[in-house]
Amino acid sequence: MITPTLPASPDATESSDESLTNWALAARHGDSAAVDHLMRALHRDVLRYVAYLGADPQAVDDLAQDTFLRALGSLHRFEGRSSARTWLLSIARRAVIDSYRRAAVRPRLSDVQDWQLAVELAQPQGLPGFDDGVALLDLLAVLPDERREAFLLTQLLGLPYEEAAELSNCPVGTVRSRVSRARATLVDLLAEGGAAHTP
Repeated sequence: MITPTLPASPDATESSDESLTNWALAARHGDSAAVDHLMRALHRDVLRYVAYLGADPQAVDDLAQDTFLRALGSLHRFEGRSSARTWLLSIARRAVIDSYRRAAVRPRLSDVQDWQLAVELAQPQGLPGFDDGVALLDLLAVLPDERREAFLLTQLLGLPYEEAAELSNCPVGTVRSRVSRARATLVDLLAEGGAAHTP
């Protein structure tokens, strides 16, 4: 069995796509240290991605855990044709889609008179950057799903347009167009006073 060459130090090139892919290939062959390193290196990216794609902020940790469980179950099929980051984010995308499907068939019950007020009161407040995060989520929520996804993948997660196109199952030019339109919409919303305006 041939094991791919691993980076000399896990800290030196922790987030480069090539080293992550090498770690994934090593993990595929049963290297438990490589599995641990890969999951730790990509944990934050997965959390951010599912947080922005998912509608329920309370489910982010569950979606990330589901993503990693799915990845571990299918690690033996990873062949390195795409980067490990792209592979894992595509699994995260499917986990979010599946959660939407499950939520659509599950009835929601509430025994509170004003459930919106109850949700607002349950949200954490006074945390550093919390208001900025809420404002960003409000702005991103205004974008159509395709534009939001393209913007998140390229601008917040820093993926190249080619990988974002692969994740989104569309041409690179379409991703570029979606990002450009998302930027224009966000700039217009900020100029008009934020997320209060809905197109």
